[in-house]
Amino acid sequence: MSEARLDLRDLSVSFDGLTVLDKLSLKLDSGELRFIIGPNGAGKTTLLDIITGRTKPTSGSAHFEGRKLIGHQEHEIARMGIGRKFQTPTIFPSLTVWQNMEVVVGAKASLFAALKKMPSEQTDSIRETLELSGLGSRSTTRAGILSHGEKQWLEIAMLLVQDPRLLLLDEPVAGMSRGERERTADLFRRVLVEHPDRTLLIVEHDMAFVRQLASTVTVLHLGSVLSEGSLEEVQADPRVIDAYLGHNQRKVA
Repeated sequence: MSEARLDLRDLSVSFDGLTVLDKLSLKLDSGELRFIIGPNGAGKTTLLDIITGRTKPTSGSAHFEGRKLIGHQEHEIARMGIGRKFQTPTIFPSLTVWQNMEVVVGAKASLFAALKKMPSEQTDSIRETLELSGLGSRSTTRAGILSHGEKQWLEIAMLLVQDPRLLLLDEPVAGMSRGERERTADLFRRVLVEHPDRTLLIVEHDMAFVRQLASTVTVLHLGSVLSEGSLEEVQADPRVIDAYLGHNQRKVA
């Protein structure tokens, strides 16, 4: 049996006596798309913080492709092959779309390499990633005037061009129109088709979006895994209905 892409075991975190994660365990395989849902305060963002090294757990273990994550700095974890998108797009608004892509590609190079002309394979990678993200025609547009959805896609493209094997996305369709949400779902489908070994972990509240893509859904509540399975299975779980979905009927439709 192959090793899990991400293996989290019995993670616990407490802040000032308040338990945020309580012996949480989660395992993701190569090529998997997993949604994490749950009410506010369930521990979803803290979970991503542990994976990326922003927060150190009180106890438990976290491994990426067999490598220990706990104890490593954020930049070290990023170099292992883990990319993260936050809720608010982090782009360079005064630069063009293409220049934003060049910045992140150059950041991975040495200082000497960054001073040289970008190799053709890197420019090809930028061009292909922008096409994949639906921004091929916007390469010369200043990022600050993009629509909200386009800014989200640009940040996703900035992560994809770095070729992460695990991509963490925190509410990627928040604030998007219905059409933008559908285009984002299509983007993630194409990402997995073109890179079938890439793993996506998505924190999301928009259940209509989850329904478009979900194969496996993990529900967090009070820092623990409350339920896990297909979307249909977790929606039918009385514990999930009571803890989360029953209070979010507008988002379930």
